Amino acid sequence: MLNRREILKTALVNPWWAAEPYAQATRGLPPLKIREVKVIATSPRPHYSWVFVKVITSEPGLYGLGSANNAYLSWAVKAAIEKHLGPFWVGKDPERIEDLWQWTHVRSYWRNGTITNVAQAALDMALWDIKGKRANMPLYQLLGGKVRDAVPLYAHASGETPEACVENVQAYLEQGFRHVRVQMGGGGYGGGGFVPPGEGSRPERGFRGAAFDEERYLETVPRMFEQVRDKLGWQVKLLHDVHEHLTPTLALEFARRMQPIRMFFVEDILPPEQIDYFRQIRALTSTPMAMGELFTHPHEWRPLISERLIDFIRCRVCAIGGITQARKIAALCEQFGVRTAWQEGGENDPVNQLAAYHVDLTIPSFGIQEDNLFPEDVHELLPGTARIRGGYLYGSDGPGLGIDIDEGMAGRYPLVDDHRNADWTTVRGMDGSLVKP
Repeated sequence: MLNRREILKTALVNPWWAAEPYAQATRGLPPLKIREVKVIATSPRPHYSWVFVKVITSEPGLYGLGSANNAYLSWAVKAAIEKHLGPFWVGKDPERIEDLWQWTHVRSYWRNGTITNVAQAALDMALWDIKGKRANMPLYQLLGGKVRDAVPLYAHASGETPEACVENVQAYLEQGFRHVRVQMGGGGYGGGGFVPPGEGSRPERGFRGAAFDEERYLETVPRMFEQVRDKLGWQVKLLHDVHEHLTPTLALEFARRMQPIRMFFVEDILPPEQIDYFRQIRALTSTPMAMGELFTHPHEWRPLISERLIDFIRCRVCAIGGITQARKIAALCEQFGVRTAWQEGGENDPVNQLAAYHVDLTIPSFGIQEDNLFPEDVHELLPGTARIRGGYLYGSDGPGLGIDIDEGMAGRYPLVDDHRNADWTTVRGMDGSLVKP
């Protein structure tokens, strides 16, 4: 029987089936070099601060697209690629994806950071896009082919009251979604635990806005989910994002109270700094746990997966380093019975969404993916943007990632730092102190 170390080593070896179809499709073609790395930064809508990379090769007309999405540090990411990493990539062999991933990973010496990871991910996605285009295959074919027909998504329902939540969940069920994340109440993301502005006991001349109270959250949110279950039964698979607002002790109690509701998962019940408490949660309750939206380092996700302390890993593909790293995490998950639920928050972009999609189609450890519906003008900007129909995500089936970019249109919407991005995660308690997301 293999021990844990041997299992991990076996899971992460590059599979033979990824290389053979590509070799057959490209036999006789000349060697490739990266000729240019172009950064395309654009804000087609106020809350989009998107940075894309276009890797242009020595083969005429052959290029790849990648996402370097960090909506809160987009100018820093743009500069990092233009001034540091882009020049380093020029002249390299784009076919050596794993080697160039590792080379880039140690290029800046300090690694696993929020800027270096997304820059590395952009290159990684672009190289996989190039490989698929050169072989004239959708990327999922080079990754071993489909193990599912389409990618199921979960929708986002919310409401100020339990009754409104029930109505919004029902609306998504009627659209074909089977998985729905439910958030309640105003005052900040997550809801359900906020004292209205100006109410309650507050310091003189202190914070007057909606204030988070975890005891109130502990009482209101489980009751809302009980009402959803009473009205809609067991046909809907329910999800909820705590957004790391709870202290460890009340996180344990919240997980216990959610067990009778039979959640599909409860997300980010703890901040990353307190992930050791997942051992106590696992010992206390069977409520499924999802974690990882803020993760950037293997030391964060590896113990939670290998010790089976979570049920879903919630990383964003570009935040962890791209397709290459996502496939390794998915292989690790398969060995330990954990499933993927890549994070696709509202400020994310269609290129990253498709990178996650191609991984999802090919991995046995897939669980669910977050939905992200883009308006028609984004489909015009990025032809090939995936479509959502009946609760499923469908790519274009074009070669590579199956998406392109209209650079002229992107240029009409120069990059803007939407300063609201700096505050949407800000939650404060009654005394005015910050509550960590």
